[in-house]
Amino acid sequence: MTIPTIVVFRGGTSPEREVSLGSGKPCALALARSFPTRMVTIDSDAVPAGIDPSREVVFSTLHGTFGEDGGMQRALDAAGIHYAGCDAASSALTFDKERTKQAVVSAGVPVAPGIAFTASAKPTRAELVSKLGQQIVFKPRASGSSVGLAICADSAAIEAKLSEIAAGEWLVERRIVGREVTVGILNGRAMGVVEIVPDSGVFDYRSKYTKGLTEYRAPAPISEKLTQAVQTAAQKAFAACGCRDYARIDFMLSEQGELFLLEINTLPGMKETSLLPMSARCAGLDFTALVRDLVAPAMRRFHGSGVLANL
Repeated sequence: MTIPTIVVFRGGTSPEREVSLGSGKPCALALARSFPTRMVTIDSDAVPAGIDPSREVVFSTLHGTFGEDGGMQRALDAAGIHYAGCDAASSALTFDKERTKQAVVSAGVPVAPGIAFTASAKPTRAELVSKLGQQIVFKPRASGSSVGLAICADSAAIEAKLSEIAAGEWLVERRIVGREVTVGILNGRAMGVVEIVPDSGVFDYRSKYTKGLTEYRAPAPISEKLTQAVQTAAQKAFAACGCRDYARIDFMLSEQGELFLLEINTLPGMKETSLLPMSARCAGLDFTALVRDLVAPAMRRFHGSGVLANL
């Protein structure tokens, strides 16, 4: 059987480019232990020239717009190129936090109460406080890596944040105070649950990407019953959004023991120390085994597509 070359995408044009650059190299090194592999740095919103659909499969570590939002996936589909991870439709859905919430609620997965709005039609501070309370969270409706995240603890902070918003689509939610946990999904099955404990109490961009500012507990020190509840909710959310291959799903666990979905990351960070690899290690998969398993479904689609018959 012909083994295709794995083309690792990294970089991209989104604000998360630096995160992606950090993910691409370790994945390429790990994949090269099992497959012919090459790495391509993406600098524009297009499929790079020179990829052969009959000989190559893409493993993308792009994050953010035209990476994780379905744009690159649609371009790869149009070019007839097989790729690992969620397809264009599920990528677009999960990148939109409001659409994700609507999809998972229908599957019985709880979400925090919230309001979606555009900068041109902002709610008032009084409307937000009356519906969601004084402690609320602002986040861009479609973004990752906690870009733009803001937590407001009182009316003055809410008013100040509203005054800053001049463009884009936003989601504001009631703040769930408690513990943040995340779980990796591989081929529809949940792996280990990891607890995220930022020193600041908020897992924002700085806490995510500054060494030493966040503690990670893998596996999370929670009961077996709660672990299973997180895993079950993650699997339901993954299926409800039509995801395939893999993802990482984040939750808040309230002080009252209630679980609320935060978001689904279809192309999460992939350094060896990132959260998806942490979740996998809890399930007995080291980094090399994990990336091999992440690309395996795309390899099967490649071999089952008949592309080799055209050589």
